[in-house]
Amino acid sequence: MGGSQFVNPDDEQYAYQIGVMIAREGWILLNGGRASGIMEASAKGAKDNGGITIGILPVDDADWASQYIDIPIVTGIGMARNIINVLSSDMIVALPGSAGTISEIAIALKYGKVVILFRFDAGDWLKPFQREGKVYFTNEITELRALIKKKLEEISHNKKRCLW
Repeated sequence: MGGSQFVNPDDEQYAYQIGVMIAREGWILLNGGRASGIMEASAKGAKDNGGITIGILPVDDADWASQYIDIPIVTGIGMARNIINVLSSDMIVALPGSAGTISEIAIALKYGKVVILFRFDAGDWLKPFQREGKVYFTNEITELRALIKKKLEEISHNKKRCLW
């Protein structure tokens, strides 16, 4: 998950690299599906590397989807689609964003999902969740990969993984 606009100068590059990593690991990238910001950059990284991408769109028009989304899911429910994003994912990796991204983080925590913040300082409100082992912070792709792998091993079901 992440903003429709880049917060930091390096966000586009990191989102792309995370998309690459997700594809190379054989995981499925699921995001908000739009042709902007973190969503587009991560989907492009995954598609450029043979990955599968799913976009949960806030509108009822698939033409809103990024060209890098394989499976656009139209909802027509606006920001309420954030619940679908979260519940359809095994874990959440969040890059910097604003209210929409923060709502996805909060929803993920409410539903007991693992949340990994990548180069995203969301403030002190997440510290209790970090102490409980529900939120993780990292600034490095190699550390992110290792953390995702470890957390996926802890998830006991066998199915294709949707991340983001």
